[in-house]
Amino acid sequence: MMEAGKDSAAGWDLLRFDYQPMQEADLVEVLALEQRVYPHPWTHGNFVDSLKSGYPAWILRDVDGTLLGYFLLMLVVDEAHLLNVAVEGAIQGQGLGRFLLNQSCACARQLGMESMLLEVRPSNVRALDIYQRYGFEQIGRRKGYYPAANSQREDAIVMRYTL
Repeated sequence: MMEAGKDSAAGWDLLRFDYQPMQEADLVEVLALEQRVYPHPWTHGNFVDSLKSGYPAWILRDVDGTLLGYFLLMLVVDEAHLLNVAVEGAIQGQGLGRFLLNQSCACARQLGMESMLLEVRPSNVRALDIYQRYGFEQIGRRKGYYPAANSQREDAIVMRYTL
């Protein structure tokens, strides 16, 4: 499922990755990574419900079995919704986020989707930059979408990419 010609991950030997569908047995590690990289992480139940609903979900491991990242999609008619994507914090900024974005788009295309939608926090400058450089365009804003510090809420920027 690796998309030829677009799988740039600086300094990584992509042939040594173990890229496979997420299984319930992976959730202990997935949840631990989620809790390390997000201030308001998904719960175990969120991941279980996504898998039980049949949402496309993939994990990326290094050759030694270390979980490097993952993504989950929800499919609605002809549009994929990127629900969650994460890369281990210590290796962020090295091209794996872009790699997972490539893989999520390839997955959506193979499933017949025409576009991909996502929400991102305005404060997540790194992710916003990745999405904009990839070609995602802002199409809206969801007021108070995300939980934030001190019982506050943060808006979500809604972005779409034509596959």
